[in-house]
Amino acid sequence: MVEPAPSSSSRLITKDVDGKLVHTVVRFFRTVGISSNIPENMSTKDFYSNIVGSHLKVHQIQRGRVTCIFSVKPAVANAYGGVHGGAVGAVAERMAIACARTVMAEDKQIFLAELSLSYLYAAPANSELIIDASVTKTGKTLTVVAVDFKFKESGKVCYSCHATFFNLPVSKL
Repeated sequence: MVEPAPSSSSRLITKDVDGKLVHTVVRFFRTVGISSNIPENMSTKDFYSNIVGSHLKVHQIQRGRVTCIFSVKPAVANAYGGVHGGAVGAVAERMAIACARTVMAEDKQIFLAELSLSYLYAAPANSELIIDASVTKTGKTLTVVAVDFKFKESGKVCYSCHATFFNLPVSKL
């Protein structure tokens, strides 16, 4: 059975959840800005993609491989001072798409089927990462790309990603 929480008629809390746990979760959400209003200048179309993309700089492009430098600036940092997990996902997706494009016909469409991320170490604000994306498999219907985020100073892997794309047939119209 679900009933409204005593402090707010807009929240629903199940009876079997301890009040201390509810308080802890709500405090966490407030800490990370879950209830904050979005500033007007951040309400433009694709704002998040632009902010994340502006921190990437192309280093090298080869067939089946793309390398970029990612600057972890405060705009992509989380409340704990490290790169936000959502920013890691957005960058990983872009890198995988760019890399997959290096082995495909220009007019061939791809569709992201799966994106798997491993968060191994937090990259702190103001650090720089080298991101290497490489095609590990490509065929008629699938392309798989591996993306590794490494600290520029040490070369230590902090995030690792695998992306699988469906290769859509070229239209014959």
